[in-house]
Amino acid sequence: MTAADPRPLTGEPVALDLLNTRWAVDGEPLDLFAGAAGLTRVQGLAVWLESTGLAGRFRADAATLVHLLTAREALARAVADPADESARTLIDAVLEHGRIRATLTAEGPGERAEFADPAWGPAWTAARDYLGLLGAAPGRIRTCASESCVLHFYDVSRNGTRRWCSMAACGNRAKASRHYARTRER
Repeated sequence: MTAADPRPLTGEPVALDLLNTRWAVDGEPLDLFAGAAGLTRVQGLAVWLESTGLAGRFRADAATLVHLLTAREALARAVADPADESARTLIDAVLEHGRIRATLTAEGPGERAEFADPAWGPAWTAARDYLGLLGAAPGRIRTCASESCVLHFYDVSRNGTRRWCSMAACGNRAKASRHYARTRER
């Protein structure tokens, strides 16, 4: 059985969920792959694989973790600066480790990801997911508006105006802070 996921935001698309394996609590940076919540690095990987639905397809081992950290760094750089050529080169380097194979299934045309080395599977999946997000609506890939938050989300709100990773956490703190500032001015 896998440990509980200690991260404050889960359920984002795989690429952003990978970025959200780093977060901060009271200004202290935490990393799911570096011992957060008392987990070993590989246990943190197992938690992430389970959370993203990739646990049945890929192993939680040291090689997979190394490749996933490479993808996380590439994605972090690409999201921070979409014009960064070196970030695009890193994403392409991760994508070189897999490919999509067209298939014919009982339901009709399909696709299947293939990897020369399955340890690259989760990293490739996250990089491929990022391409999908860019193709759908790149402007909806966002970083939380809270200055103390480092989390990312994909804005699926109807009008595309979501600002916070979570209204219950960062959004509520911002509203409370504004309210406090208004009442102090009076």
